[in-house]
Amino acid sequence: MENASKNLERKWYQKLHWQVFIAMAVGVLVGYSPAGGFFAQYFGWLGDLFMRLLKMIIVPLVIVSIVAGVASAGGGKVVGRMFGKTLSYYVVSSLFAALVGLLMFNLINPGKGYPITDTGTQPPDLATPESPIDLLLNIVPTNFFASASAGDMLGIIFFSIVFGIALTTLPQKPRTKITDLVDILFKAMMSLTNGIIRLLPIGVFGLIVTLVGKTGLESFGNLFKYVLALGSGLSIHFLITIPLLLYFWGRVSPWKHLMNLREPLLVAFSTSSSAATLPVTLNTVQKKVGVSNRVTSFTLPMGATVNMDGTAIMECVGALFIAQALGAEIGFMTQVAVVITALLASIGAAAVPSAGLVVIFIILNVIGIGDNPEALLIVGGMLSIDRPLDMARTAVNVYSDSCAAVVVGKWEGETGINEKIHP
Repeated sequence: MENASKNLERKWYQKLHWQVFIAMAVGVLVGYSPAGGFFAQYFGWLGDLFMRLLKMIIVPLVIVSIVAGVASAGGGKVVGRMFGKTLSYYVVSSLFAALVGLLMFNLINPGKGYPITDTGTQPPDLATPESPIDLLLNIVPTNFFASASAGDMLGIIFFSIVFGIALTTLPQKPRTKITDLVDILFKAMMSLTNGIIRLLPIGVFGLIVTLVGKTGLESFGNLFKYVLALGSGLSIHFLITIPLLLYFWGRVSPWKHLMNLREPLLVAFSTSSSAATLPVTLNTVQKKVGVSNRVTSFTLPMGATVNMDGTAIMECVGALFIAQALGAEIGFMTQVAVVITALLASIGAAAVPSAGLVVIFIILNVIGIGDNPEALLIVGGMLSIDRPLDMARTAVNVYSDSCAAVVVGKWEGETGINEKIHP
């Protein structure tokens, strides 16, 4: 609560989204100037360095984030039962989110007609599994350390999930020792990630100068369609999908729940961080919504780590947008692979601002374009406009977490949930 309040009290020029907007505007002016090509070469390294920093933290961040989130369930039959119910909601909710993102991508096709700077560039061949069985086999690594070294993110995510589950089966004393260590590593990685994200304005400036210097302003038309596809997907999931899950699984009024969640949603939108919003969410879901401390203290911290519906939508739309912009052939199995990867990758997204654009490299690596220079340039354009989208994604994430607490509370037999709208 204290961190969220400090964020809200900052002066406007100290807030990251304003710094990013300013960096974007300056980058457009510099890149579009008569010497834009020269400046693109002179400042482009700033964007490249920022991208390398993002890619540097992906593997350790995903590992500790997933293990910490899953292992936090603890042991015992009651905890195991609640863990199963909570995880069931999160998996179904995130899967629906990814499917909504896939639907909006196919309706809008934001990447069609994207201006490719090098006319001699051939469309990339995507690394697409030939069948669902091949996709399943690709998820299970034969050597975890080899997967980590090669950046095989599906294998890393799968191992992290099952390792976290295995930790919950250990006796309390050894489990506590390991989970305490993982928690320390998680906090260290969160601190490192936050530090890199603070460099976002510098990275955006270098990336936008390069993008505009090479393609002019033509690419912003496709970026607008990307915003439309992602914004529509977030709106549909927030206003339709999640309320339906809440109504049919929780048997409570979605309208009453939404009204009671006004304060956490405002804080989430303002801070762009599920972790910073967590104290406010816990307080509201207990006191206004009426879910017990037993359920909220389990489901909400777990959700802030592993349940990222908004991120799943963004990863699905964003990865396919980049592939389409490069002119790649996007078949059915490619879309299936992206949906499954988006579902798994959203589990590994840290609850910090713009983490979704860190994790999108997971999907790009899976479909074989993670090191494509044109793809990295497009990611730079997405970074420049990501702040308002990230604010909306965080609100969706927090809303879904709160609904999970309600659903699990109802499944646990609790009463008096969302009986009235509190002021």
